[in-house]
Amino acid sequence: MEITRIFDILQYQLDHNPLPDLISTKYDGKWKTLSTKEFYDLIQQASRGLIKLGIKKGDKVALISHNNRTEWSAMDIAITQLGAVDIPVYPTISENDFEYIFNHAGVSYAFVGDKELYQKLLSVKDKIPTLKDIYTFDQVDGAKNWNEVLDLGKDPDTQKELEKIKSQIQPGDLATIIYTSGTTGRPKGVMLTHWNLVSTVKSVIGRIPDLPTPTRVLSFLPTCHIFERIVIYIYIHSNFSIYFAESIEKIGDNIREVKPHMFTAVPRLIEKVYAKIENKGRELTGIKKALFFWAVSVGEKFDFSTANKFPYSLKLKLARKLIFSKWKEALGGHLEYIISGSAALNIRLQRIFNAADIKILEGYGMTETSGVVSVNSPKAKWRIGTVGLPIDVNEVKIAEDGEILVRGDNVMKGYYKDPEKTAETIIDGWLHTGDIGVIDPDGMLRITDRKKEIFKTSGGKYIAPQIIENVMKQSPFIEQIMVIGEGQKMPAAFIQPAFDFIKEWAKRHGMNFDNLSEEEIASHETVIKRIAEEVEKYNQQFGKWERVKKFELTGEVWTIEDGHLTPTMKLKRRNILQRYMHLFEKIYAES
Repeated sequence: MEITRIFDILQYQLDHNPLPDLISTKYDGKWKTLSTKEFYDLIQQASRGLIKLGIKKGDKVALISHNNRTEWSAMDIAITQLGAVDIPVYPTISENDFEYIFNHAGVSYAFVGDKELYQKLLSVKDKIPTLKDIYTFDQVDGAKNWNEVLDLGKDPDTQKELEKIKSQIQPGDLATIIYTSGTTGRPKGVMLTHWNLVSTVKSVIGRIPDLPTPTRVLSFLPTCHIFERIVIYIYIHSNFSIYFAESIEKIGDNIREVKPHMFTAVPRLIEKVYAKIENKGRELTGIKKALFFWAVSVGEKFDFSTANKFPYSLKLKLARKLIFSKWKEALGGHLEYIISGSAALNIRLQRIFNAADIKILEGYGMTETSGVVSVNSPKAKWRIGTVGLPIDVNEVKIAEDGEILVRGDNVMKGYYKDPEKTAETIIDGWLHTGDIGVIDPDGMLRITDRKKEIFKTSGGKYIAPQIIENVMKQSPFIEQIMVIGEGQKMPAAFIQPAFDFIKEWAKRHGMNFDNLSEEEIASHETVIKRIAEEVEKYNQQFGKWERVKKFELTGEVWTIEDGHLTPTMKLKRRNILQRYMHLFEKIYAES
């Protein structure tokens, strides 16, 4: 069979290579595993239940969960094989955003993970005229449970009707509307067809590296985001066994249990993993500490072109045996690859992890391109500092002003109910990504910044904040940083200190910050002075006009919930600027 629609991917696996352990979720401390056939049957039953509810082609059904789970993925396919449109929604958004998205999309039913989400949605249900009912995956008092839909679907006679519906779904039919979290303004509904998603999966399959068989993968990035969702489809196509992590907090435990060969991550998570590793290294003493940081220094010089050349190859072999092997063991002992996306990962960490034989495949994509534009791979070209070669399904070119333009079958149908915004974004068939980049002589794509985030100082000098921020975040003292200064005479920054690291650092230097609040730590003279040294150290990599001349520390952690960050950990610059306007005024009043 030819795969042209999302639900064809699972059907193909069932027909050609069914697995005994396709998908696993942990309930009450125990993994519950479904085979390909069991997962397939669950989906057919769910679809039959949805038919009994009256859901038909074009209807909108929302999916919301705090953690990835079998039920979410089953409903995703069950909805789309009816020709209905699923609306994945971030669990962390506000009630007002729930209300806006549900009304804008015209959602008729919602399936939510737990009590908290049920109550959150219930609080605005009366303001959403199209919303008929809410079902929960967990058992919640007073709520309808998704098992009621499964019960409706127990009648196998409805399968003939379901097969007829499936046969009429075309590759160009709408499969999903994904509302981008956005760093400014209202979320936009990105319309993706079955073929948008399937063509992307087919194109990326050729970039998936060779892995041991059977292959285990761990999934913890939210499936409501296109990055993880397209990866789940790729895993199914590749016959990988998928394990859904219990939560972000339990990732470490789940990695040690599952012993995955691969998982996806965003740069902030990789940075946090490395920070923990480095902190343990700093706690060592004597020869052990010296060896640890010698290995790190070897890793910092890693490059694929020199890894096998003497004498570096000898140093690398020794570093892997003495130090890096322990890192791999802490990550389950079988980890081969981490796929990194959503934002730029700093080059130093790419070098160190690859040196540790934990290979990082950095890619680039956006919701509007079905999640992927390009990706590094040992099966194509692989270069640190780039996001790899564009995948076959799309073309990429650079506009005169440096903006990355994309054209191909993976590019969205448009923004839902917003033809004007669609026409602004897709011009003559080319999607204007808003990202700035270059293509090197070997065709490798490199992202340099966001077009809208580059600003001019009052002296007319252009500042690319992301480049500066990514370099500064190499410091273990800096958790988050936002470079400011548009229209001002110099760049400056808001910095969220790495509070946990600073507490450990303080202990090593005879101080105790354990009882201090985050505000007290951020205003501590010793901390300010130490971070100033870090800023000055990393400033040396930039031209004089680009250097951060002043900064202010914020006495709180930047979070998704408080509006500092998008659900994919990007800075919400407008929100952050408004929140810390008093610090902005302090910086520039004194300059």
